[in-house]
This record gives sequence, C-alpha cells and structure tokens, in this order.
Amino acid sequence: MTDAPTTPETDLDFAQQIADQVASFLLALREIARENDGGRAVSLLLLEISQILLAGARLGAQRDFTPGSEYQPDVGAEADLDQLRLRLAEMLGDVDTYSFVFDPYVPDVVESQLSDDLSSIATDLENGLRHYRSGNIAEALWWWQFSYVASWGNLAGAALNALLSVVTHDRLDAEFPTEKPLIEAAEAVLDAEDSGS
Repeated sequence: MTDAPTTPETDLDFAQQIADQVASFLLALREIARENDGGRAVSLLLLEISQILLAGARLGAQRDFTPGSEYQPDVGAEADLDQLRLRLAEMLGDVDTYSFVFDPYVPDVVESQLSDDLSSIATDLENGLRHYRSGNIAEALWWWQFSYVASWGNLAGAALNALLSVVTHDRLDAEFPTEKPLIEAAEAVLDAEDSGS
C-alpha cells in the first residue's frame, strides 16, 4: 500500500478558501431559489456569480494542480439539483432564456437558460466540494481548476453578462415619472425660444 500524496501547506490554505467560497455560493443559490423573489434574485445572483468568478480566476491563475491518481475517487452520487433548476426557471421566467457567444474566437451565438447554466455550475462546484470534504484536497483543487477552465467559468461569465443586461435594461430603459415634467418644461422653453426668434 502506497502513501497518499502529501499536499503542501499553501495548497491546504488555498483549498480551504476556495471551499468556503464554493460552499457559500451553493448555499446562497439554494436560498435564492427557495425565496422565489424574481426581482430580488437577479441582483443577488449577479453578486453571487461575481464572487464565485473571483474564486475561479484565482484557480485559473495558479499552476496546474495534479490529482493524486489517474482515476477520480468515488465520493458518492452527485447532488440532485433538478428541483433547484426548476425553481430557478420558474422564478426567472422570461429572462431565463438568453443568448451568448460561447467562444469569442469562434463567434457562434448559443441560446441557453440561466437556470440550466446555474445548475451546471453548481454541479461542478459541488463535485469538487465533495472531494474536499472527503479529505482529497489534490483532487478537489484539480477538479475545481479543470472544470473552471473547461466549463463553469465560461458559463458563469455568460450568466453574469445576461444578469447585468437585465439590470441595465431595468435601470436604463425605464421612464422616470419625475423627469417627465422637467423634459416637458425644457421642451416648452425651447419651443418658446424658437417661436420668438
């Protein structure tokens, strides 16, 4: 029987920080879906995805992590996130479906659903968290890093952009009743000047 590979102390600290961010994201995502408040959810999801993308960027900036073995250890079945996906889809309603360019160097537009993408991100993160909690730090770090580069990083970036677009349209496309009298007054002043000249 061979000894398990040792994990450097710096990797242990880093893994703890990433695990904390992942656990916080997963908890927040479940809570947002449970609350079922679509108006509030967009802003909260924007915040949570921004924070998990920071964790991903930190993973992407590290040297490549190497798993302890060629095959991924069994850490049990994946969490069933189908109910989460359905709740998110129902809550997001018309803004659930969006389009994005998956690879900016191959500009093909892809249509997706925020609910699907958020559930996929959660699945990838939760898998790494199960490795971390079972004590397999090297596998957790490798999985989080690999899945960030291969999958969830891109999905999170696209979801972030879609949610920011929802906020932008909400804030900038809205007519503000307090501005209407000012605009009418300004137009009246301009019309009076034009008729007086």
